[in-house]
Formats: sequence, structure tokens, C-alpha cells
Amino acid sequence: MRNIVTVAMQAAREAGEYLRENHRTTLTVEAKEDRSLVTNVDREAERLIRARIEAAFPGHDIVGEERGETSRGSDWAWVIDPMDGTHNYIRGMSTYGVSIGVMRDNSFVAGVIFMPETSEMYAAERGSGAFRNDTRIGVSARSALSACTLAFDSELRLETARKLRALGELSPQVFNVRMFGSSARTLSHIAEGVLDGVIEFSDKLWDFAAGFVIIEEAGGRMTSFAGAELSPRDTAYVATNGLIHDPLLRIAGSA
Repeated sequence: MRNIVTVAMQAAREAGEYLRENHRTTLTVEAKEDRSLVTNVDREAERLIRARIEAAFPGHDIVGEERGETSRGSDWAWVIDPMDGTHNYIRGMSTYGVSIGVMRDNSFVAGVIFMPETSEMYAAERGSGAFRNDTRIGVSARSALSACTLAFDSELRLETARKLRALGELSPQVFNVRMFGSSARTLSHIAEGVLDGVIEFSDKLWDFAAGFVIIEEAGGRMTSFAGAELSPRDTAYVATNGLIHDPLLRIAGSA
């Protein structure tokens, strides 16, 4: 497993450095069917990641946001988001990251998130803890919602009424709420205790596959809205330090 994490870190750093070098340059931007955006830089970053994975593990499956699934019948699957926070990147913001999750037999076993603008590398594998740049990290110890800083789903254009109901119930109970436009940033901040939790309604597998392992190995909790173990098919989840998980589940479930 250690070699897998090493390759994931190498791939994430290579793609992230490419993204940083090309930030604020002229981009070719396209809108997908779901109105999300993709650029020529996203596609090249995914190509770099895939090339490194395929060189090291040619028999493994790969699922990427931009190039879809390459299935080879393996028990192993790599889940790639070459640039999480594309809209931030296009607008010149620094909040974007590379996310690489690894699954075996449909279970999440390792994750790497790299934030290019700050050179922060988050990595975790099952049973070995979570780290930022070789320093072990852990979730916050806040248990009172009134003291907590939460993140919230930033795609309010989707299921707007439902999300606003949840946000309206959440906001008065917590210290404050932030929207980052990047699950890589949100989930890594929860893992290191900068944020205390998030309610997310509409993520894709590549958005959370890496962050899921990192949060759990940092001592946090991440489940479906029903409180069940997160699966590759889920799109909605609550991720927290564990201490405030049940109150957030009640808010998410009532929306």
C-alpha cells in the first residue's frame, strides 16, 4: 500500500505544479452538460496523473472526472479529480486542488489531496493516520455547535430550496458558515481541524474519494445523510470531527 500512496503523491504533485504554473494564463473553457466548467488545463492535469498511475500499476482501473472510466477488471480503482475547484481557478482564485482516491474491492483505502498554491500535501491510508506534509493531523475537538465553523455545499443553484432550508436551520446554531467551491479544500480543512464539519448535497465520487479516507484517518466521521457508511454511489454526505456529527445529520435529514 505504501507504494500506492507514494505514486498518488507524486502524481498529485506533478499535476498540481502544472496547474500552478499555468494559473492565470489564457485558458480554453468549456461548459459541460451539467453546467460545470472544464478547461484544457484540467484535461492535461488528468493526462499527467493517468500516465504516472498506468506506468506504475498498468492493470488498475481508473475513474477520472474528465476522461471517464478505464476498466481493466481490477480489484483496484483510482479515482481522480485533476482540478477540484475549476471555477475558482478560472476566476484567478487560489482555492483549488488535486484529489486522488484509491479503492479496493469498492472500499476506500487511501487518499491524497494536494493544494498547489500552498504546497500542502495531505495523505492517508487505512490504519496509518493522516498527514499534511509529513506532520500528523487530527480533527478539531469542538463539541458545541455555537463554537463551530462549518462549510456548506456551494452549488446553491442545484436543489436550491432544499439547501436553503438546511442552511437557514444551520446558520443560527453555529459560529459561522463558509463556502469554498472546492471539496478538496473543505475536506482537508476538516481533517486538520481548521473546519469542524460540512453538509454536502451534490458531490461526485471524485470530489470526496480522497477526502473520505483522510478525514476518517484524522479521527473524523463521514457518512451519508442517513448516517450509513459512505459508498461510491453517494452524492450527499455529512463530514465532521465526529463530535458534532449527529446534530448535522438531523439538520441535513430534515431538509
